[in-house]
Amino acid sequence: MNLKDLENIESCFNSFYQSQIKGRWIQLKDILPLIENLNSDFKINKIGSSYQKKDIYRISIGSGKIKVLIWSQMHGNESTGTKAIFDLFSFFESSNGFVDIKDSILKNCTLFFIPMLNPDGAEKYTRVNALNIDLNRDVIDQKATESAVLQKMLKKINPKYCFNLHDQRTIFSIGKKNNPATISFLAPSEDEKRSITVGRIETMKIIISINNYLQKFIPNQIGRYTDEFYPTATGDNFQKMGHNTILIESGHYQDDYQREKTRKYTFLSLLLGLYSISTSSDTHNFKDYFNIPNNKENYLDIIIKDVTYKNKKVDLGILFKEKLENSKLLFIPEIEKIENLNLFNANLVLHNSRLKFNKKKDVDAWVKNEFI
Repeated sequence: MNLKDLENIESCFNSFYQSQIKGRWIQLKDILPLIENLNSDFKINKIGSSYQKKDIYRISIGSGKIKVLIWSQMHGNESTGTKAIFDLFSFFESSNGFVDIKDSILKNCTLFFIPMLNPDGAEKYTRVNALNIDLNRDVIDQKATESAVLQKMLKKINPKYCFNLHDQRTIFSIGKKNNPATISFLAPSEDEKRSITVGRIETMKIIISINNYLQKFIPNQIGRYTDEFYPTATGDNFQKMGHNTILIESGHYQDDYQREKTRKYTFLSLLLGLYSISTSSDTHNFKDYFNIPNNKENYLDIIIKDVTYKNKKVDLGILFKEKLENSKLLFIPEIEKIENLNLFNANLVLHNSRLKFNKKKDVDAWVKNEFI
């Protein structure tokens, strides 16, 4: 894939955009009609069920030797990857001038997708499942039925590569200007020493390939997630087991609280990663992976500068808390920081030197009145 091809795909994204699913709150009932309407190139299987007996589906396409397993909504409230998967399905169903790219992927790879691993959590818009289990920390104990389903598929498919799709909070930033971290990648560690193993090197090269192209569209908005080893984490253990695992964290884009812009870059990340795998074109030096800047936690939803609080000049930092209420997803502003925030950036920065407060409760009341 050359840059011109990628520019054409990016500019044609609306033709692949699956408009039947939008926003942050994506449930099983939202994706079922899309699954049912997939063309005959796709194979659809029910591979298990959640604790509350909701079906978990596996969708496969392609005939190649390289097996790739991709899953989303392991955390029920992280849906951008799910939307991007269905955008990718639309790409595969289309033949709008990108046949060579499509054929390269589907002739060299067999792709297996679990678009919603945690349908119970998705319905309630929670990170955990119905038993309050974080599936991403359940790979060893497998207390959750959903975790067992994923492990069963891993053993059955024996993929060379995995894509573990997540959403990250708005708090993450990149670089000196603290731009929002719209997409972040991780080649998970296999041990506490964060050893550079053969598997991690292969994973890093795929990420480098994605990053090099994606920088053309969202420069200085791509980060590297912490590679601290988590003994009970899914990606770390799958990597350790020999399945090269690329973790993609979909994050914030300016004013994009529904992650509708971010989904495009998640879609492009998947497409670029799969194309790189299909062509075995990962000739990059793995050390370039470490040139991708680490995520920082220096981003907020709103900063109000030059406020007087207890007779001192400070800044107010506000974060939105996501809350499902009466079948609506709300973004509730809450005070996160009252301090000098010169090292922070935000989706919205305001200046209001006339504001004066003496008590925290007065700040909270003003924020609630002003932004809800």
